[in-house]
Amino acid sequence: VCEANEHVRTLEQLVHEADQALYRAKHGGRNRVVRAGGGEARQSGPAGLVVVGSGIDFGRHASERCLSEIREAEVVLCLVNPMALAMICSLRPDAINLGLHYAPGKDRRETYREIDERIMTEVRAGKRVCAVFYGHPGVFADVPHVVVRKARAEGIPARMEPGISAEACLYADLGLDPGRRGVQSMEATQFMVYDRQLDSASLVLLWQVALAGDLSCTRLHAERDGLTALVDKLLRWYAPEHEVILYEAAWLPIEKPRIERLALRDLPEAKYAEYTTLVIPPRGELRWDSTIAAPQARATQVSPAATH
Repeated sequence: VCEANEHVRTLEQLVHEADQALYRAKHGGRNRVVRAGGGEARQSGPAGLVVVGSGIDFGRHASERCLSEIREAEVVLCLVNPMALAMICSLRPDAINLGLHYAPGKDRRETYREIDERIMTEVRAGKRVCAVFYGHPGVFADVPHVVVRKARAEGIPARMEPGISAEACLYADLGLDPGRRGVQSMEATQFMVYDRQLDSASLVLLWQVALAGDLSCTRLHAERDGLTALVDKLLRWYAPEHEVILYEAAWLPIEKPRIERLALRDLPEAKYAEYTTLVIPPRGELRWDSTIAAPQARATQVSPAATH
C-alpha cells in the first residue's frame, strides 16, 4: 500500500515506493500487507550512500562486495549497460534505471544534473542508498564523485567501491602493460580542443572517440568532420599509416571484444559505438636521457616495469 504525501510527490516516486513495499512483502512471506515507508523497511545497515561499479561484464566482474551492497540497500539506482541492468533487476526488481534520464538531442550536462538530484533525493531522505555505475564508478564518470562529495559535505556517510573498468579490460584483451612504456589516457574531445601534447613513445588511449569534437554534449553518434579533425591533430605525432586499434570491451561472456586494427588515416571511415576507445600503440623506441640515466642502467637495459 502506498499513498502520495509530502515525501512522495511524483508518479515515479509513488511507483517506486509501491515497488519497494511489494518487494518486502514478497520476501516476507505470503498473505501479508506491507505499507510503503513503514517499519518493515530494511534495517540491515546505517543510512548513507555507497557507489559501486558493475564492471563491464556484470556476470563476471561484479564483486561480492558490490552484490552485497545491491542486496542490502533500501534504494538501488543504476546507470549501467542493458545486460547489467537486467541482472541487477533479477536481484532487485525495485532497482531504478537512471538511464531513463537520457534522451536524443538532450544536453548530457542536464542529464547529469538530473541523475545527481535523483540520487541525492534518496540520500537526503535518510535511506541506505546504493548507486551502481558502469565499469569503475570513478573513471570517466563525474556524477559518482559529485554525489559522494555532496553527501559528505552534508554530514552523510558516503563511499565509493571500485569496479573493473574498460581500461582494465583493454590491457587484458590487447596484452598491453602500461608499465612498459607508460600511458596517456584522456577523453577525445578534451584532447582536440585543448593544447594537449602527446608522448608518442608511450601508449595513448582516447576515450569516447565517436563523440570527438562535440562541444554541445548532445551527440551520441560519430560524425566524419569530428573524426577528420581528430586525425589531423594526431598527424602531428604519427604517420598516416601508423597502426591504431578501435577497442570495445565485451558485455557478456559469450561475446568477444572488438579489436579492429587499421591505419590512422582510415579512422573517419570506420564504424563506432558511443563507447569505442581509440588505442594508439607507441611509435619508435624509448630514448635515454643522457643527463639523468645512470650508465649501469643503460648497459643492462633494465625495464622499470619488471616489478613482479
